[in-house]
Amino acid sequence: MALSFCGNDKGINAYSVEEGVLNNGCFVDALNLVPHVFLLFITFPILFIGWGSQSSKVQIHHNTWLHFPGHNLRWILTFSLLFVHICEFAEGIMSNRMMDTDHLHLYMPAFMGFVAATTSVVYYHNIETSNFPKLLLVLFIYWVLAFITKSIKLWKYAEYNVGPQHLRFCITALLVILYGLLMAVEVNVIRVRKYVFFANPQKVKPPEDLQDLGVRFLQPFVNLLSKATYWWMNPLIIGAHKRPIELKKIGKLPIAMRALTNYLRLKDAYEDQRTAEDPDLSPSIWRSMYRAFGRPILLSSFFRCLADVLGFAGPLCISGIVKYLKVDDNVATTDQLQETYFGVHFMSSTKLLQNTSVLAVLLFLALILQRTFLQTSYYVTIETGINLRGALLAMIYNKILRLSTSNMSMGEMTLGQINNLVAIETNQLMWFLFLCPNLWAMPVQIVMGVILLYCLLGWSAVVGASVIVLLAPIQYLIATKLADTQKSTLEHSTERLKRTTEILKGIKLLKLYAWENIFCDSVEDTRGKELTSLKTFALYTSMSIFMNAAIPIAAVLVTFVMHHFLNETGPSPSEAFAALALFHILVTPLFLLSTVVRFAVKALVSVQKLGEFLQSDEIGDDSWRNGDMSVSLEGGKKHLGAVSLNDNTSTAHLITFSTFSVCVGQLTMIVGQVGCGKSSLLLAMLGEMQTIEGRVCWSKTCGSYLVSFASVFHGAPSKNRNFVAYAAQKSWLLNATVEDNITFGSPFNKQRYKAVIDACSLQPDIDLLPFGDQTEIGERGINLSGGQRQRICVARALYQNTNIVFLDDPFSALDIHLSDHLMQEGILKFLQDDKRTVVLVTHKLQYLIHADWIIAMKDGSVLREGTLKDIQTHDVELYDHWKTLMNRQDQELEKVMCWRYLSSGGYLMVFLMVSSNLLKHSVIVAIDYWLALWTSSKTNQSVSSPGNNDSYYLPVFIILCAAGIFLCLFTSLSVEFLGLSAATNLHHNLLNKIIHAPIRFFDITPLGQILNRFSADTNIIDQHIPPTLESLTRSTLLCLSAIGVISSITPAFLVALVPLAVAFYFIQKYFRVASKDLQDLDDSTQLPLLCHFSETAEGLTTIRAFRHEARFRQRMLELTDTNNTAYLFLSAANRWLEVRTDYLGAVIVLTVAGASIWSLRYGLPCCGLVGLGLTYALTVTNYLNWVVRNLADLEVQMSAVKKVNSFLSTECENYEGSMDTSQVPENWPQDGEIKIQDLCVRYDPMLKPVLKHVNAYIKPGQKVGICGRTGSGKSSLSLAFFNMVDIFEGKIVIDGIDICKLPLHTLRSRLSIILQDPVLFSGSIRFNLDPEKTCTDDRLWEALEIAQLKNMVKALPGGLDAVVTEGGENFSVGQRQLFCLARAFVRKSSILIMDEATASIDMATENILQKVVMTAFADRTVVTIAHRVHTILTADLVIVMKRGNILEYDKPETLLEQEDGMFASFVKADM
Repeated sequence: MALSFCGNDKGINAYSVEEGVLNNGCFVDALNLVPHVFLLFITFPILFIGWGSQSSKVQIHHNTWLHFPGHNLRWILTFSLLFVHICEFAEGIMSNRMMDTDHLHLYMPAFMGFVAATTSVVYYHNIETSNFPKLLLVLFIYWVLAFITKSIKLWKYAEYNVGPQHLRFCITALLVILYGLLMAVEVNVIRVRKYVFFANPQKVKPPEDLQDLGVRFLQPFVNLLSKATYWWMNPLIIGAHKRPIELKKIGKLPIAMRALTNYLRLKDAYEDQRTAEDPDLSPSIWRSMYRAFGRPILLSSFFRCLADVLGFAGPLCISGIVKYLKVDDNVATTDQLQETYFGVHFMSSTKLLQNTSVLAVLLFLALILQRTFLQTSYYVTIETGINLRGALLAMIYNKILRLSTSNMSMGEMTLGQINNLVAIETNQLMWFLFLCPNLWAMPVQIVMGVILLYCLLGWSAVVGASVIVLLAPIQYLIATKLADTQKSTLEHSTERLKRTTEILKGIKLLKLYAWENIFCDSVEDTRGKELTSLKTFALYTSMSIFMNAAIPIAAVLVTFVMHHFLNETGPSPSEAFAALALFHILVTPLFLLSTVVRFAVKALVSVQKLGEFLQSDEIGDDSWRNGDMSVSLEGGKKHLGAVSLNDNTSTAHLITFSTFSVCVGQLTMIVGQVGCGKSSLLLAMLGEMQTIEGRVCWSKTCGSYLVSFASVFHGAPSKNRNFVAYAAQKSWLLNATVEDNITFGSPFNKQRYKAVIDACSLQPDIDLLPFGDQTEIGERGINLSGGQRQRICVARALYQNTNIVFLDDPFSALDIHLSDHLMQEGILKFLQDDKRTVVLVTHKLQYLIHADWIIAMKDGSVLREGTLKDIQTHDVELYDHWKTLMNRQDQELEKVMCWRYLSSGGYLMVFLMVSSNLLKHSVIVAIDYWLALWTSSKTNQSVSSPGNNDSYYLPVFIILCAAGIFLCLFTSLSVEFLGLSAATNLHHNLLNKIIHAPIRFFDITPLGQILNRFSADTNIIDQHIPPTLESLTRSTLLCLSAIGVISSITPAFLVALVPLAVAFYFIQKYFRVASKDLQDLDDSTQLPLLCHFSETAEGLTTIRAFRHEARFRQRMLELTDTNNTAYLFLSAANRWLEVRTDYLGAVIVLTVAGASIWSLRYGLPCCGLVGLGLTYALTVTNYLNWVVRNLADLEVQMSAVKKVNSFLSTECENYEGSMDTSQVPENWPQDGEIKIQDLCVRYDPMLKPVLKHVNAYIKPGQKVGICGRTGSGKSSLSLAFFNMVDIFEGKIVIDGIDICKLPLHTLRSRLSIILQDPVLFSGSIRFNLDPEKTCTDDRLWEALEIAQLKNMVKALPGGLDAVVTEGGENFSVGQRQLFCLARAFVRKSSILIMDEATASIDMATENILQKVVMTAFADRTVVTIAHRVHTILTADLVIVMKRGNILEYDKPETLLEQEDGMFASFVKADM
């Protein structure tokens, strides 16, 4: 056939222009080539030589600046133009096939137009990024020329009566419109930028974000193609394979996405709901969220609806391809003649859609568009959800900073509740926002799906669809049950975590008292309840998975059985497989329905909790805290942790303060017995307590009393100072360096810092730390002693440049030398010389002589105030009482992990899971294959015997469907219960390993790290791994079975499979590495954020006292933005993967369709099998990205198993011993004789000894005192008695038995100890005194009476069963210590060790206790480790220790005679 531009048809002169040049169709088509050739001729030199790139006017870090207006519209119009050119090219090729000779003019202009449109967008992109607008004039000329030439063509068509019934007319009209719009866009650029035809071109500046080199998240700034395909992510994802992604690499967020920006949007929407008429109105959080973030959600919903509508193109194209596969392409000559104008064939608009090749290309383009819109919808919702979470976190944090302290102490708002709000509730709302567009998209999908099914199969399809709709309520019921079960699981999980936390915080006490198993059992009990809930959860999850897998099988079964009875002919393959694809589409909204409902329920609960939190009490107006003032308290009453056992709030603890003043520049001391309200008075002054009556006034003139101090006040160098520095009684440290803890955000001043370090005697301690003051100190200062923690907190208060310093019992954890040094150098010299106002709560009455003003308290009220001289004059009795006491003192790889996880679930469960999955997918393939054979046989069957084959095919089809449904149920159950079995075993092993680990493990492993294993990691193992594992096996087997089916039907597909498999391999390879890095970044940035919230809630009083709210708020915003950046990059990486795997899936569909059309010419597959192949190809498109996503997710989730497994290798203490329990006498130790022989002790084989060759003998019933400086080995010796440390040489013999030979439980259960840090557990007072439940009430009351607590406990509701809150926070520190004393008295052991047991008790109480110990333990051995030397002056024997050795060893009287001895120096310092 001759090749000619205008054709060589017989009898027609294609080049004749007798009727006019423009009346020759070939000439008009040639004219249409001119603009395209012009553009290519002009632009190619510019693109290749690179004029534009050399002319950049603005130098910025990113070449992504979109300078020109109408940018997105231009890209949309250009993509539309490309699509129309494809249609024009297809129409030209098909029309050309109807001609006798080749007519190049029918399709060449379309091809050149496609090339020119592609060139235009490449050219535009280069000009835009180079910022050389004058070169855009070329595009303007091109659009004008193309518009004119296409308009001429359209005009000529209209003149020759070619109308909308002809496809070429419609295409030409569309091209005229598109060229016209593009021309208008170009005119608009000229109008705005004035780059040509105007004297003064507009000067432009890049956005602030692009000028910031730190902003690396470029999604809002790149062009539309890069936005849609996430092309800008390529360097990051490919680069991750060479070097791990770090925080520095992902940079900062753009301003519009930062937490502060979104917080202000949400706050404005929240506050705008309050009106002047009703200022106390509770604003709606839902309305606030809609106003702040509604617009992007609506945009996402629009994209989602477009994607869902395009999703139906798949089944329709499959139907068309199978239907027209064997239809003859030739048309009758008569038709050909009727459709001829300008000497060429004109195709009707419907004819094009009857060509299988065209349908294959349309299917491909529809899939590309559908997936692009779908991923765009996902991205917009995820970005909006992340923005919402950032705003909510900022909102919650601001509320925390204003929370009333009484809310915390009264138990109305616990730390756990705040952590739940931050970690769970904000995420629930974020996830609800992710799923929000489904609310609108689901009805569209369902309605359109049912209509199309009816059009294909009639009423039988409606019956099949009704099965899906009727089963929807069951799905809804399962979803609600899942939500309820998850709620109860969460409650049990929270309770388990609370108990585990208490165990870990009090692990030292539990080991010393041999209570590990009791508390371990209590955790196991709670875990049992949690596992019961998890079993129910697993069952409902299995049912949900089963329903989603079984519903399409049931619907297909019902449809074709009904069709068999309603229609004699039966469905054709085209109808059957289009219906099959539609049923698969219909299942998706129903699966999402249950998920959306579940998250909607969670979101409602979260909003309710959030609303309650935002409406909770705040501290009063703090406008008074803004300058140099003295403090005055006018007759007020304050709540102090009222205990409530039911709905009626008990006002048991009320503190009443009479009017008194704290004067500027003076040292005011507050003294009184334990629980009298000293700490509460400080909190009241800080505005941290709920005022019932009266007020706190900070003013420059507090009555005539302050007039005499005016000169002192005015002379204070205070205008540039902050206001209050505060050191709490319970030391609070940041998870940061020692230096950061002391400077606490203030500018670093080397001279001042050195002075503070010296004043607090911290230099020797800093020298011992591995990195000096740059050492990171762990959660709650876990790697520091109590004294070191307290001194760092005092140093923080001293370092701050504030007018007023509040110190709450800073001496309680310090020995006498450190206390004196701190008093003299820190308080009297450093603070008083600087004329700072100091308020000091203390039990050390010997320091009263230094006080300018004394406030004595008793039973929650001020007993007496004045100078020491005033009290001496007016209250002789109190002064004498003090005088007698003044000489005393008071104070924690992937394949291997996956196998370990599976083996934890049991080998039988693994076998059942694998075999059932393989069997299920084999049956599903068999169902579809049988359907293909059945429908194909119907088309080949003669009309005379329509039902012959049905009796053969139908029963087998029913049996296969029934087997498939059963296997779906069995598979879902096997996966979930395998996961449950693994979770049960892993947690049980972890708990037992941790609780029986040596004490050294807890010293070197941060508490937060251990808690993470029990919280986040256990949660992943419990609830996240099983569904991920199920989804991974399902999607992998579906893809493998699909590829197997396609390859067997069209072997030609195998040729294309190789490059597709290579592309897929590299996509998943790069993605998995980047995804793992980004997930790690997300996790690692989330932990500091959660820690910051909990640190703030714990140290709220200190932060507010220092006026550091702004600094902490800024830190929270930085941490939130960092975490959001990691999460946004992770979601963008997920979109990067899904776009590529979706496009790969579309290529697979196109390849399968092309291979099927090509193979059919050689008579290889039947039509039914072609339909089956195409349906499976669509399945691959849906599941390909899930294989990679689930694989990446499982890799990350397996790190939880890895972390748990790393703890399972921890060595346990040797609980057995070499002696059997039966060999130990029941009443051992009876006498209490202790022989220490050449004892050498270390905490770890890698560390130096802390006790070196210690020898001592303690007689039965002897009272022994051990003293020495901090770090001398006193506490190590007390631990050695309980075999808590490594005794590598020597031995301790108690009543004739070497303690190292005893079983640990036996040894520890027979001795008693009282520790320096008081530890109480949540529960009742009875449980805290006697968790073993072996004592009578009389014995418990006796112990409480000895500990001076009987009257206080009797006054509480419930008495012995009164509630003790978490950590004993509803009692003062002193009262907690007294409970610990009572606990030791309950266990009537013949040996009692007291390790700084009276450090937090006032002198009067301590004096009584010392007498009680002497009488109650008169016949028993008592070993007292003391900082306060006066407590051991009456001892029978005193041991003075230094650097792990015994320095002095004798009776106290004898040691006092040695004036130059250490004990004597201690006593002198103590007097």
